[in-house]
Amino acid sequence: MGNICWLASYPKSGNTWLRAFLANMVVDGGRPVALAELTRYCEDEALPEDYAALAKRPSIDLTIQDISRLRPQVHARIAARHPATVFVKTHNMFGSYDGYPLHAAELTVAAIYVVRNPLDVVLSMADHFALSLDDAIEYLGSDDAATANDALHVSQVLASWSRHVASWADQSSASVLVVRYEDMLDKATKTFGRIARLLRMDGDRGRLERAIKYSTFPVLAAMERQAGFVEASGKGGRFFRKGRANQWRESLNRDQVARIVNDHREQMARFKYLPPGF
Repeated sequence: MGNICWLASYPKSGNTWLRAFLANMVVDGGRPVALAELTRYCEDEALPEDYAALAKRPSIDLTIQDISRLRPQVHARIAARHPATVFVKTHNMFGSYDGYPLHAAELTVAAIYVVRNPLDVVLSMADHFALSLDDAIEYLGSDDAATANDALHVSQVLASWSRHVASWADQSSASVLVVRYEDMLDKATKTFGRIARLLRMDGDRGRLERAIKYSTFPVLAAMERQAGFVEASGKGGRFFRKGRANQWRESLNRDQVARIVNDHREQMARFKYLPPGF
């Protein structure tokens, strides 16, 4: 049975970017790995097929309690499919739900958690899920938040942005690496280099630089324009919107900023996201 390296984040925080980088590190080819090929290099613990197979009924008929009960068995199936370490995408918070672990500790070898400024996350969430900004702000602040159970993914347990971030960041250790989305933008070589070192893939500077280049936002956005992307929600615009930091300055009013800061002050301060004057 193989070991799982979790690729974790709150939704719309850079998980796909991380997966694209790792796929290009693994392949180390002469062109970017296509978006449609990312699943070859990273599994997704929320895909419905394993849950349906174990439950012997369609996953959309399962309650979140059913999904939680089955999740440890799904993780074991994922690990068993791979002879060595496998990357697995997750949007679940770290912890448990309904008495069942959200991540199988005995199968876990490492984790990479991407955190992003919630002032920008809320913009991407609103666009991706066709929410108003005020509804998206409320969603980020809800400890009861979970994703929908639909034909594409089973429900994932999020809780609030703050609780989600703290649940993973408090696990930070030699095998759990927390990186900021903004540092992936502004300090790419240093930040992706830390990821490569965690995974013991850091022996070739050229390989690292190619993987960074092939997973930049303009490259990913161009591939989506050309061939589409299955993870686009169908509710908003394209999956890859703008790919830059501090978009909130152009889109949120002062009251909206204040609501987000009031909900998430402690974790925003922890990751240097508090705007001046708040």
